[in-house]
Amino acid sequence: MKNQSDQHTTISGGDHILVLGAGNFGTCLAQHLAEKGYRVTLWCRSQEVADAIRLYHKNPKYLSTINLSPRLTATSMIDAGLLATVNVVVHATPMQTMRSVLQLVAPYWRPDMRLVCAAKGIEIGSLALPGQVVADELGSEAAKHATILSGPTFASEMIAHQPTAVTAASRDAASVKKIQELFHTTHFRVYSSDDPIGLEVAGALKNVVALAAGAAIGLGFQMNTRAGIITRGLAELTRFGVALGANPLTFNGLGGVGDLFLTCTSEKSRNFTVGYRIGRGEPLAGVLAAVGVAEGVTTAKAAYALALKLGVDAPITTAVYEVLYTGKAVDVAVHQLMTRASKAEHNWNSSI
Repeated sequence: MKNQSDQHTTISGGDHILVLGAGNFGTCLAQHLAEKGYRVTLWCRSQEVADAIRLYHKNPKYLSTINLSPRLTATSMIDAGLLATVNVVVHATPMQTMRSVLQLVAPYWRPDMRLVCAAKGIEIGSLALPGQVVADELGSEAAKHATILSGPTFASEMIAHQPTAVTAASRDAASVKKIQELFHTTHFRVYSSDDPIGLEVAGALKNVVALAAGAAIGLGFQMNTRAGIITRGLAELTRFGVALGANPLTFNGLGGVGDLFLTCTSEKSRNFTVGYRIGRGEPLAGVLAAVGVAEGVTTAKAAYALALKLGVDAPITTAVYEVLYTGKAVDVAVHQLMTRASKAEHNWNSSI
């Protein structure tokens, strides 16, 4: 299906966009923006990948069957010459590399530039969400104007122009409106929000819940179990969010229940797949070697520490952490979850 919206809205300072990260989602976002008519540069860690995109308009590692737009070029270098003409930077690398990648951009950052963050996770050690990493590396003003982009999106479906809806959230109303217009097309609907923390929390922790859902299915459980994990996982996400100052309504939206449902119900989800294979008895190291990066694995470690720090009851997060990092058997973790004392469903101060 051909993209019917090839016109673009010019962003203040020009229309050159730098996308950081040439994985599935970074490549998909770069292609999406190039199709709208923007000039896009995709930063790749690998010179080989950058050369392939620049010369042959193909990413040899991710979405490799897609012919990339001629408006899309690639580089493995970040320098003053590149950043001088860029006015929007889209960050799409894994959360645990976000800080080091932003440090490459920081020397060339200008006050008129805007950052869009598509990373999902919690940084191990600092327990920082993406917005805090932006503040640390680019400054408080950059963080104030930054926009979090999140929602139920599989790159393979989005790049095929299948109807998709996401949320863009920022503390700055003008910035989020610009980014909403930047990404919005007839097949990619972008809603706005003023709750970036809520989107960050939901985007991080839904991957942990997806590991639990996958493990349950791997054990042989079916739809009752999956529905229970998704619903109580949503309650757990919301408790984390409220503790960090998020609006609880955010978790009823695209970046909350929408993304949670997608990630917990499809084999396209790496986190679900990793959980499933662990539930089938495969060792974590072998699963990750086969599947690749699954953000929920590192996020589970950080989220467990964050729950202790905040005093948030997080039984699903705790169970996933114990299976991944303490050697607890999956069936034992499930049994312990199910045999806890009964609770009221809608008491946010209780565990599920």
